[in-house]
Amino acid sequence: MVNEGDKAPDFTLKDQDQKEVKLSNFRGKKVLLAFYPFAFSPVCSDELCNFGNEIEKFRGITVLGISVDSHWSNKAFADKLDINIPLLSDFNKEVTKKYGVLRPEGFSNRAYFLIDGQGTIVFKHIMDVPGKKLDNDELLSAMEG
Repeated sequence: MVNEGDKAPDFTLKDQDQKEVKLSNFRGKKVLLAFYPFAFSPVCSDELCNFGNEIEKFRGITVLGISVDSHWSNKAFADKLDINIPLLSDFNKEVTKKYGVLRPEGFSNRAYFLIDGQGTIVFKHIMDVPGKKLDNDELLSAMEG
């Protein structure tokens, strides 16, 4: 389990286009890791579409979606719903475990981690129920507060 003030554990995962994405390559930039339970579930569909549709609200924060789904599932999900943020596959559940958001059922909690340009976690929020999410305005307000 990681907490605010901790260095964000580095990782390399593949996105929906099978391109490797390494967290440490974003040093000097803010990154929001948005863990989501499942591709194509109603709440995740709404959440990830809204990230892409409202990306300008995030003012330079790179948003990375992460789930335990395969990159093939993430690709179909992104294509079907025109999701235009990277969706990373943590199929082996290693990153989800490192960040302390793997549920006993084998999928991730819905969780948000904001990482600053030095690689430090400056905001963390884990939803109590996977079927609920923060809308973008609530999330941005919480990250600023």
